[in-house]
Amino acid sequence: MTQTSSCSGISFKSQALYLIVYITRYLDLFWTFGDSLYNTIFKLLFLASSGYTIYLMTTAYKPTHDPNLDTFRVQYLLGGSAVLAILFPYKWTPYEITWAFSIWLESVAILPQLFLLQRTGEAETITTHYLFALGSYRALYIPNWIYRYFAEGHWEPISVLAGIVQTVLYSDFFWIYYTKVLKGKKFALPV
Repeated sequence: MTQTSSCSGISFKSQALYLIVYITRYLDLFWTFGDSLYNTIFKLLFLASSGYTIYLMTTAYKPTHDPNLDTFRVQYLLGGSAVLAILFPYKWTPYEITWAFSIWLESVAILPQLFLLQRTGEAETITTHYLFALGSYRALYIPNWIYRYFAEGHWEPISVLAGIVQTVLYSDFFWIYYTKVLKGKKFALPV
């Protein structure tokens, strides 16, 4: 955004949802601060970078964002994630419910961005690389889950199910990314 001085093509709603994801997931910073310097630093980086993106989109680059294109109704994503978190947490504690909420919300937080892409029909190369990185990050969790299950006997059904949902949501985007962007063509949705 800073190189192009624009946030055109980036969904503000998706960015806001990701900030909510990180805030609700990293509430444990208040009582685990310093337990692991590595985890603390990265949690703070996720929060700061997400907050900074929102800040840029609402101040310096606000004129470049078209809210008429970013029209996905996120209240359904928030409500659905809240219901799933309340019904299926690991424990019925406030922290576990907010953690489950963050996992469910993250699995669908990309929908406003994908909807924006569908409405515009095309995207800048940097935007498609960003989306590919987001999707790959979650898809790479799948081998991690398999390894942890067989090596450590560890199984987190909420994370696995939400990760599968998120990967499925990205699957069409991955295919278009592969057939267009990686072959040097402009990202454009088929008509």
